[in-house]
Amino acid sequence: MSTAAIPTQREPELLGQTVVVIGGSAGIGLETARRARAEGARVILTGRNRDRLDQAACEISAEGTAAFDANDATQLKSFFQDLPDLIDHVMVTAGAPHYRSPLEIPPEEARHDLTDHLLLALNVARSAAGKVGSAGSLIFMGGTGARRPKPGLAIVSTVTVAFPALIANLALELAPIRVNLIAAGFVDTSASLLGDNLDKRRDELRATLPIRRVVGPADVAALAVHIMSNTALTGATYDVDGGQQLVS
Repeated sequence: MSTAAIPTQREPELLGQTVVVIGGSAGIGLETARRARAEGARVILTGRNRDRLDQAACEISAEGTAAFDANDATQLKSFFQDLPDLIDHVMVTAGAPHYRSPLEIPPEEARHDLTDHLLLALNVARSAAGKVGSAGSLIFMGGTGARRPKPGLAIVSTVTVAFPALIANLALELAPIRVNLIAAGFVDTSASLLGDNLDKRRDELRATLPIRRVVGPADVAALAVHIMSNTALTGATYDVDGGQQLVS
């Protein structure tokens, strides 16, 4: 006797929740915002470029936008203070690694490269603490590519190693708000880091990664939304690199 499959309908994972994406006008940030909207969330986007921000907000029907430099602690604090209601999740994709030899960087630039990304996380945690609901979360973006020593990677490697420790401690400081880190390998979002070598790098990854394709923004966004919705996850670092570390 055959039985017909019973259709099931899944409720959106973020239905009725509010997600703030800092650095949400393009790339991983915009894709995470798009995914969160598909899961029923209201989304607020921030970024430095007003035109790009407005275009992104129109694409996904964002609840609101704010144009400012997230590395400016005063502007960041004002943004969170001005939010009229409690929010549920904050995703931070602002900031980028600096792949330069530490011996060639002026001391002041080296200091910024070593501290900016970590200070951004601290400032977001400090500013968002009173605005994120107790069941909410903060998610930050880090990397995996600098875990093995290589020439020119001293500064980014130092930040890569320090970031998980910071996240774990923030999870204790902000509990029950959850704090997690996504450590991404190469993500196919922009040619800015590799320039003319981008296509060559893509081909190398397709040939060598265990997943036989390049990781894209949608892969990171799917992980981010899962971390938002799974209330048992905190203080941890989640790699999304297609197995890059296994073959590098």
